[in-house]
Amino acid sequence: MAIPVAPLGTHSLLIFLLQVGILLAAAVALGRLAVRAGMPSLVGELTAGVVLGPSVLGAAVPDLSGWLFPAQSEQLHLLDAVGQLGVLLLVGLTGVHLDLGQLRRDGGVAARVSVGGLVVPLALGVGLGLLLPSSVLPAGTDRPVFALFLAVAMGVSAIPVIAKTLWEMRLLHRDIGHLIMSAAIVDDVVGWLLLSVVAAMAAGSLGGLDVALAVGTVALVVVVALWLARPLVGALLRRVQAGGERGPTVASVVVILLLFAAATHALHLEPVFGAFVGGLVINGCASLDRAALAPLRLVVMSVLAPLFFATVGLRSDLTALARPAVLGVALLVLAVAVVGKFAGAYVGARAARLGHWEGLALGAGLNARGVIEIIVATVGLRLGVLDIAMFTVIVLVAIVTSVMAPPCLRYAAARLPASAREHRRAEALS
Repeated sequence: MAIPVAPLGTHSLLIFLLQVGILLAAAVALGRLAVRAGMPSLVGELTAGVVLGPSVLGAAVPDLSGWLFPAQSEQLHLLDAVGQLGVLLLVGLTGVHLDLGQLRRDGGVAARVSVGGLVVPLALGVGLGLLLPSSVLPAGTDRPVFALFLAVAMGVSAIPVIAKTLWEMRLLHRDIGHLIMSAAIVDDVVGWLLLSVVAAMAAGSLGGLDVALAVGTVALVVVVALWLARPLVGALLRRVQAGGERGPTVASVVVILLLFAAATHALHLEPVFGAFVGGLVINGCASLDRAALAPLRLVVMSVLAPLFFATVGLRSDLTALARPAVLGVALLVLAVAVVGKFAGAYVGARAARLGHWEGLALGAGLNARGVIEIIVATVGLRLGVLDIAMFTVIVLVAIVTSVMAPPCLRYAAARLPASAREHRRAEALS
């Protein structure tokens, strides 16, 4: 007869409940303050983790910090599990709500902008990763893998941050807003592919066969998902929606996203990539009632996602920036990230025969790294490619670029005259 597994200890449960409650309260409060200050709520949610982590609480009141957030893997894994659920659902819902028709309409111009906005920062990121001192690399990390991870972090953009910024600035009806979103979609798709390939390389070797296998596995997942899984998912959603209740639809979407994440994880790819592909599969189902997912979006955006961002901030030790060498690396990485994305998007825009201010607006919008760069940093930390210092540097870049996006975009967009078509769109949205 099997011995029953002991339940979670009383003290561990108490600490877990306090962690979740305090982190969420701080994330929501600081997120609202950030919005009132004209910044994305993401900034406040990350700041909540920083304040409650080793950077502030740990330095000011180490005994309280050690009791509330003990350095025990079993306790931290409980909090990590909640955060992982939040990020998987956040990424999956992003895929569900992408406007694929918009991507097709703006495809040619968006592709040129996205190529420039990816190639230039990727190249600069690889070069920077190869030139940084060995002291910033974790012991045993291959420098080429580190350089590729840094390049992916430099090249990505964040659709959730960009979409929220455009909405709050009332730019979603503008042509430039549509183009920014279309280019961001391409950036995100390529970013997930690159992240999965580089993560597979980090877990294995750098041999050509391993790289080809990683790329082939990514391609296989996409092909199987879009050609085989989509009709099955469509049939499932039609069946559960036939009852007219939202509950089964929400549950089915969550199950699909988590199973896709589990499938790619089993294939030694990142689970966030699987969740994103699962979201695209659901997105392609014509029968999907997106209104039924409103309760899920509310819970994810209001509870699970803020908890994830707070736990990311919790792992960031900004006291590392007090070391001149780390601060120097942080400023260098930030400068390369900003210059690379602005320059790349601007060059791509000019190649597509767009104007000066359109190029700057595209650079400003795509410069927001936010969610995606944090996920890249989290993956790198988990795989041992990044240490806490470099993790903190990349999270800092995500925060600063997300804060930079609204004022830079506002400055450039104000110099673009609105067309009659854009005025009609604004009236339709009002």
